[in-house]
Order: sequence, then C-alpha cells, then structure tokens
Amino acid sequence: MASTSTSREKLPTPAATLTQLVLDRVAATPSREAFRTPTESGGWSSMTWGEAGEDVFNIAAGLIDLDLELEQRVGIAGDTSTNWILCDMAVAVAGGAVTTVYASTGADDVSYILSDSDTRLIFAENESQVAKLREKKSELPHLRKVIVYTGDKNPEDGDWVITLDELRAAGKAKREAEPNAVADRAAEVKPESLATLIYTSGTTGKPKGVELTQSNWGYVGAALEGMGVLTIDDVQFLWLPLAHVFGSVLIATQLQIGFVSAVDGRVPQIVANLPIVKPTFMGAVPRIFEKVYAGVNAQVAADGGAKAKIASWAFGVGKRYRDAELANGKAPGGLLGTQFGIADKLVFSKIRERLGGNVKMFISGSAALAPEIAEWFNIVGMPILEGYGLTETSAATSIVRPDNIKFGTVGEPVPGTEIKIAADGEILVKGGGVMRGYHNKPEATAEVFVDGGYFATGDIGEIDAMGRVKITDRKKDLVKTSGGKYIAPSAIESQFKALCGVAGSMVVHANNRKFASALISLDPDAAAAWASARGKPTDIASLSKDPDMIATVTESVNELNGKLNKWETIKKFEILDSPFTVEDGELTPSLKVKRKVVEEKYKDLLNSLYA
Repeated sequence: MASTSTSREKLPTPAATLTQLVLDRVAATPSREAFRTPTESGGWSSMTWGEAGEDVFNIAAGLIDLDLELEQRVGIAGDTSTNWILCDMAVAVAGGAVTTVYASTGADDVSYILSDSDTRLIFAENESQVAKLREKKSELPHLRKVIVYTGDKNPEDGDWVITLDELRAAGKAKREAEPNAVADRAAEVKPESLATLIYTSGTTGKPKGVELTQSNWGYVGAALEGMGVLTIDDVQFLWLPLAHVFGSVLIATQLQIGFVSAVDGRVPQIVANLPIVKPTFMGAVPRIFEKVYAGVNAQVAADGGAKAKIASWAFGVGKRYRDAELANGKAPGGLLGTQFGIADKLVFSKIRERLGGNVKMFISGSAALAPEIAEWFNIVGMPILEGYGLTETSAATSIVRPDNIKFGTVGEPVPGTEIKIAADGEILVKGGGVMRGYHNKPEATAEVFVDGGYFATGDIGEIDAMGRVKITDRKKDLVKTSGGKYIAPSAIESQFKALCGVAGSMVVHANNRKFASALISLDPDAAAAWASARGKPTDIASLSKDPDMIATVTESVNELNGKLNKWETIKKFEILDSPFTVEDGELTPSLKVKRKVVEEKYKDLLNSLYA
C-alpha cells in the first residue's frame, strides 16, 4: 500500500493573488456571461464579466474611500448571492481581507468572530443581519461601518449604516476624482497577504479563524483548472454557503476558468432551479444527493407494479454496464450496450431531466458520501466526483477523476498537492492551498504543522495503489467502547443513509459504553412520501412512533449490522420525533450533523438506551 500520493496532472501557473485573478478574468472575457441572479418576478437576470468588473471596482473604490487598509478585515454576513460574490471580489481588489459570517450565526457568535478578527467594516445582507450587529454594537467598538444590501436604513443607526448603493456611488465618485485609486491599491497586494478569514464551526468552545492568503486562492483556481474537467463553456449552479470554504473554492475556480454561475442560496429551491438553469455541474454536500436518491427510490416504490420492475431491471443492467466501463476504460457494446440504451431511455434519462438534463457531473464535499449513492448517480449518468479538503487547505486537496473512479474514495491529490499517511494513519498535506495559520493562535498553528511543514489534518485514511485517498474517520471522532474496541461513527452513519431511504441522519453513540446505539432522524420529504403512499399522517412526530415506520427502519438497521464487525453493530436505536435542522443547532450551515450538540441535547434518551 502506497503511503504518499501526488497528482498525475501538471499545475498551470497560478495567479499570484486573488486580486490578480479578479483583474485578469475581467480583462480576459469582458463580454462573456459571468452571473445569473434570480429576480423577484421569478426569472433570472444576467451579468457579464465586464459589468461585474465595473461594479466590483466601484465597490472597491468605496471601501478605499472608507479608509480600508491593506489586510484589514471586512465582514460579509448573509446567504449565498451574487452580491456576496461581488463584494468579496471588491474586498480583494481593495487589498482587504474578508471575514465570512453565516446568515444563521447567532448574535453572540457574530460578536465573537468580528471582535477576534478585528473586523472594521461589514456587508450585511438585510435588516435581520443588521439587527444582530446593532444588538452587539457596544461590544464592537472597532466596527466603523455597516453596508446593507437590501431594505431601508433604520434612522436610529445614523451614518453607522449605509446602503450598498450608497457605497457604490461614493466609489464611482472616487474613481472619477482619482482614476488610478483602485489600480494603485491592487498593485500593493502581495501573495502572502491575508485574503480570507473563515471561522471553523465548532460544536464546543469558540471557533478558530483560519487565515487563507491571496496566493492560496490563486493556487486552488489553477489546480482545479489543471484537472481538465471544467471549461469556460460550463454552467455552474451555485447554492453552497459562501461563508464555507467549499463555496469559496468554486468562486476561485470560476475566476480561473471563466464559466458562468447561476447563484441562488435558497436550499429549498435547488431541485426546482435545476430544470431552469440547466447546469453542467454543481457542487453539493452529501445530504443533497441523499435526498435525490431517497426521493427517486420512494417514487419508484410508490409507483409499484410494472414501473418498479422496469426500474429494478434498468438499475441491474446499469450496474453491469458501468462496472464493465470502469474495468475496461470504455463503454461496452453488444447485448449489454443495447440493454443499457433501453434502460437509459426508459429510466435514467428521465431522472437526468428532473435535474436539468445537462449535468455532466456533480462535485461532493464537506462530509463523507456513501459509496452506494455515488454508484447510483454514476449508473444514471451523472457521476459524482467526491472531493476532500478542509478549511485549512482551502478545500481543494483531492478529488475523484472521471477516468479513475473508485466509490468510497476521495480521489487523487489536485495538481501541486502532496498527500502522505503518517505512522498512526493520519493524513498529512503539503501544497499551495494550505493555510497561513490560525488567527491569534500561534500555539495551535504550531501543533498542526509537522514533519517539515506538512499540515496534520486530523483525519485517518489510506492511499491505494492507484494513488486514490480513502478517508476512514476523523481522528478525534473515533470512539472506544467500554470493551476497548474502536468504532468509526461517520463511516457507519454514511452506510446507513444509503440503506434507509426515509432517514435523514443517524448519530452513532458508543464512547465508553458496552455497545453502540443510535439516534435516527427522519428526512421530512422522504418520510412524507413514504407515509402518503400508505395513507398515513405525514408529520414526523407521528411517523417516529408508527409501527410500520419502526419496522422499515429496523430492517435497514439489521441490513447495516450485517455489514459491520460485531462490536460495531447497532444494538439499540431511537427514532426522533423531529428532524435535525440548522435553526435548532443540530446541523452546521453546510448540513453536517453536530454530533456533540445532538448527544448533549438527547443525553437522557441515550442514557435510557443503556439502562
């Protein structure tokens, strides 16, 4: 088994800075479409790179007019939108550094993040974001100005709050008075300058600010272009939170390559948007793919009869066809090829049409994707390229290549990055995407740089003979039973979600216990479809106690246990009467379960399982 892996592709020459990446893209393709934005009437408006550049330069000049200094922090608080992207690019051009803030972050954490980062200016999406800042104003003496995207200003805020349009107007006036103001400032930005400060979402304690530099973003843009998978003619649908590094890396890639992005951060609108936007690719977290997978399978089950039999036959043919394709490096012909053509026409093409019809691939990141779900999408003809990375590595560390797919792995390192496995199994990374360090935490920074400058990820993994990386668990998430056996919860949870079509999440609990137990939350959409097909009430509270639902979940748990070592098996479980949500604090904004939050919230229930 290999212990190190590097990319097969050559790294193109990266832009020295994110600032240069923005300037180069605007200059190279001013007339090409850059962004599509949903309108209030239900349509979409379009913006070229030239139009985006003009807006970015006006906003940047406005920031300079507000006395923004090099590397000084500018917050952005809100959901994913074109405004966020334009303001982010403007901060880079003005030489500042963005502090990202999720729209869902509470006022106390907002205050901590802005204080710890010494943020001086902030873009706020709307009044709800301004309200949190107003509440904590006395704790933020260095926050000089709030720039709100939408809505009217509150008179009580005085000139502490201005609108984005007012900032644009001030910037335009400054450019007219000082035509070289923006260019002169951009020229001062250095590769090692701070570009982005992202606070990692912790389940306990305060989050750490990860310092990503101007050169980090230049590198990841070049690295993802170097894979040769995306082109300037692609169309991205972007919904991922831009406060998260996964969303940010896709913007750096767009700047590098120049494709268009349709931007809408409303998660419930994702599936409805796809047939309208007709993207060629989309980045998403596993939860989105799990919902599509469960939704289609629930519909097939509800249809029953001939339709269910045809679907079962089609996926059987599809698996044999794709297995042969992966093994031989080319599409099989003969009878299998003919059968696959029929299966594709009857079943797979209809699934692709539901997701826009033009998707050539998805990109998955942020959490583990179940191999069964990755294989299902590959059979349908929309392969998921699962990637791996952390905030500390600018997201882009490794990713599956279309010509080297192995389900359950996260592919090979991106060009210019090296991955190796330490003696204890920990994954170590070196490359242009690795962070500068943790903000105001030199001791924590020193702890994670080991062995001549490698970043210690905290993940456990292995590398196969083809250079593909497999993540087995988080080092800190491994739990030990009272019998001394180690269990990797996330691997078990990922398998379960592929087996149980009605489950939203499973949280495995076993630390210092005699056996593993689990809390299971139902997925509202899949569970409702299951209930409707059986004439039952669709609310989660009722379904969690329904005998047939319990039997369905039990069957999936038993199937899961058949795949596990004896000490890993789930001996007891409880179906929760409400789903995990971001609003209730059980999920991060990127839809990962906060395990410790869930265990604390349901500690009495968990204790009862061991009584």
